[in-house]
Amino acid sequence: MTRTTIALGGTGAIGAEVARHLAGRLREHYELTAVTARRADRAQDLLAGLGLNAPVVAPHELAEHADIVVECAPAPVFRQIAEPAVERGRLLVPLSAAALLDSWDLVRRAELTGACVHVPTGAFLGLDAVQAAALGGVRSVRLITRKPVAGLRTAPWFTHHDVDPDSLTEAVRLFHGSPREAARDFPANVNVAVALSLAGIGPDRTEMELWADPAARTNTHRVLVDSDAAQLDFSISGTPSGNPATGLLTPLSVVALLQKLAASLRIGT
Repeated sequence: MTRTTIALGGTGAIGAEVARHLAGRLREHYELTAVTARRADRAQDLLAGLGLNAPVVAPHELAEHADIVVECAPAPVFRQIAEPAVERGRLLVPLSAAALLDSWDLVRRAELTGACVHVPTGAFLGLDAVQAAALGGVRSVRLITRKPVAGLRTAPWFTHHDVDPDSLTEAVRLFHGSPREAARDFPANVNVAVALSLAGIGPDRTEMELWADPAARTNTHRVLVDSDAAQLDFSISGTPSGNPATGLLTPLSVVALLQKLAASLRIGT
C-alpha cells in the first residue's frame, strides 16, 4: 500500500510527539519525508531514536517533499512554511492558528491552487458542536482561558506593559477582547481562541478573557455559546507538555486528524 508523505514544520513539543506516532500507529499510512528544526542535530537524533529517516530542510522547502505539511513552528516562521504548501496545492495543517489570521490571503489562494488548510482542534475539543451551532443563529461565543504563568512568560504583553510575570502572586486578567486583538500580544497563547472563533462567529465577534494564575497547574478553557440550537457551557483542563505554552492534547489532536484522514470509518464532523 502506498503511504501518504508528510512533513513536519518543527520538532519541538508538538512535532516530536507527532513524529513518535508516525513511527508507531501511523506508520502504516504515512511516511515522514522531511522536517525542519532550529537544531538539525537534535532533530536527527530524535528521528534516529524513533527509527525514522528524513532530511532536515529549510522551512520553505517542506512542501517540495510531502503531500501533507504540518506546521508546528514559532509564529514568525509560519508563512515560510505555509505559503509554499498552499502554492503547491498541499494539505496544510497549521497549529499556529493565530498566525493564520495575519496570512488570510493564503486561505483565499488555496481556492485557486487546490490546497486545503485544515486547522486541527488543538487543545480545544468541542469544535464540532460549535460548528454545528454556528449554522443556526448564534448570539454570542465566550472563552475564558486560565494558564500558569510559566506558559505566558514569553508573551509580548509583559514587555509592552512593563510587568514582570514572576511578580504575580494571584490570578490576574491580562486580556479581555477579541481573539484577533489578543493575537498581537499573545501570539503563542491564543491558538485555541482563534480555532474556536473560526469554527463559530469569527475572530472579531468572539469574546475572550485570558488569565495568568500562579496557582494553576493546567491550561483551562471554559466555553459558553448562546445559540438557537443549544446553550453550550463546557470546560477543558489540559496538562501542559514539555513546552508550558502547549498542552499535551495539542499534538494528539494532530494524530487524531491524521488517523481520521486515513480511516474507512470517520467519527465526528
